[in-house]
Amino acid sequence: MIPPAVARLSRVWFPSGGIAVSGVEDAHAKLIRAGFLRQSNAGMFHMLPLGHRVQDKVERLVAGHMEELLAASRVSLSSISAESLWEKSGRLDSVASELFRFSDRRDVPYLLAPTHEEEITSLTARSVKSYKELPLRLYQITRKYRDEFRPRHGLLRGREFIMKDLYTFDSSIDSALETYNDVRSVYSRIFSDMKLPVLSANASSGDMGGDLSHEYHLPMPLGEDRVISCNSCNYVVNEEVANTAISEEAAVDSPFEIWRGITKDRTKLVNVWYPKWTRPRDGGELREYTDQDINLSEVKSIVPDLDTAVEDALPFWSTAIAAETRTATEIINVVDGRLPSSLAGSLSGPTPNPSSWPSGLSPPATPLRTSALHTTSDGSGVLNLLRIRTGDKCTQCSSGHLKVERAMELGHTFFLGTRYSKPLGAMATIPPATQPSPFQMGCYGIGISRIMGAAAELLADKTGLNWPAAIAPYSCVVIPGKDADDSDAMQVCHQINSISGPEGRVVDVVLDDRSKSLPWKLSDADLIGFPVIVLLGREWREAKRVEVQCRRLGVKQSVEIADLPGVVGKLHASL
Repeated sequence: MIPPAVARLSRVWFPSGGIAVSGVEDAHAKLIRAGFLRQSNAGMFHMLPLGHRVQDKVERLVAGHMEELLAASRVSLSSISAESLWEKSGRLDSVASELFRFSDRRDVPYLLAPTHEEEITSLTARSVKSYKELPLRLYQITRKYRDEFRPRHGLLRGREFIMKDLYTFDSSIDSALETYNDVRSVYSRIFSDMKLPVLSANASSGDMGGDLSHEYHLPMPLGEDRVISCNSCNYVVNEEVANTAISEEAAVDSPFEIWRGITKDRTKLVNVWYPKWTRPRDGGELREYTDQDINLSEVKSIVPDLDTAVEDALPFWSTAIAAETRTATEIINVVDGRLPSSLAGSLSGPTPNPSSWPSGLSPPATPLRTSALHTTSDGSGVLNLLRIRTGDKCTQCSSGHLKVERAMELGHTFFLGTRYSKPLGAMATIPPATQPSPFQMGCYGIGISRIMGAAAELLADKTGLNWPAAIAPYSCVVIPGKDADDSDAMQVCHQINSISGPEGRVVDVVLDDRSKSLPWKLSDADLIGFPVIVLLGREWREAKRVEVQCRRLGVKQSVEIADLPGVVGKLHASL
């Protein structure tokens, strides 16, 4: 039997080294310094060979689960979509600010697709003629485009990114919900195979539509979401949909604070009134609050047009009330339920309350309409405008306490129902009915390139990157020292290549045969983040022993070559 070919780093181009560390280095800077990628434009990146290997491994792992466990068929949809299709679905206006839009030479308007619900539904409407063709599972792994207002953190918030999206079509709600649960189970397996501690959280469907969705979050300090979980029950939610009923604390006799925002059309000033201090009803220490504790999701449920991206609303409001522009129309006062109800009453009326007017600005000559809101958007209870904190009691069980973590979203599942199939005509006659009915749909996304950035950020240390074995560019590197020649290194590589699992070889080994010094290679191996390093050092000539290193697990041990497959295989299974 011919042994498998051994990959050699001398045959791979990646410009690692040569970039000095400047100050505190995050994982994205390490990806650049290690030669995984380079920035092409703001929020857009070129994948170099090492980066492409990581991306390819994530894609193959995800695609395998889509096809083997869900029997999904792979498609590749065009990145260009017609604006008319998005108008037909009713989604164009709500997401217009995030779209890359252009027209062809005939002035037909198009866009670069940030997602493909419209296209896949239109395709299915034209192609599926009978309910007997259902259920249907279609997925793709492709580039997506989103004109982010502020792209940041490298691959974690880009304007061009790689995404896996799965679209499902069922003939009934029960069948569609069964599909939804099947996909959720597969998602759990995908992240488990990557050894990433992902939380599945109830979430808002947002502009996507539907009323059932879950997000898949990786807890990390750079995360842009806040995930709330209970230490006693299975309550895990995105902060946007967390139950924030006021039950455990009350405002004390202390000054209130005002946070100011503005609507997207810059016509309404939003004053958010909240207590500076609260105390638990059963006693305990005072809690102090600042603007950072405002739950903007709750405020936005009251004022849907609130522009949460604006950090300082007053310059915009100053322009809106200026005599030469005079575009301002209203002041909206949103009042936390812990504050006296009399406060809300004093803030309503044709003339703004002096305390509600921004300091440094003079009211316009013509009074603005003002309003005060102090109940939830559905009128079911008083407003809690303050964020949940770690240690708060769980609202779902009697004994649990909540933990609040910053987290990065890696995936999202949506049960769409007929949100797209109805307006786009994806339907069939399903017995015993005599008239066509729209398909029940679901859509399910995983951020391929975001997984790469998030895994790097989660596991990197001051020494370098630290990849999970399943998605590392190579899961093991063999580095020969001065007492070993190429044939010795090849012998060790073939020994590692003999490690196999139920689906074939499980360790992806590479030989570092570059003409560099041993200290340079070891430093570069740590920067690149190979999960396992096998060094042919001083003991090789005398005893045929190698040194096996695993920085993440704190392993550094001498191993007989005969025992090498078992040691490396065990480490690989743990990473």
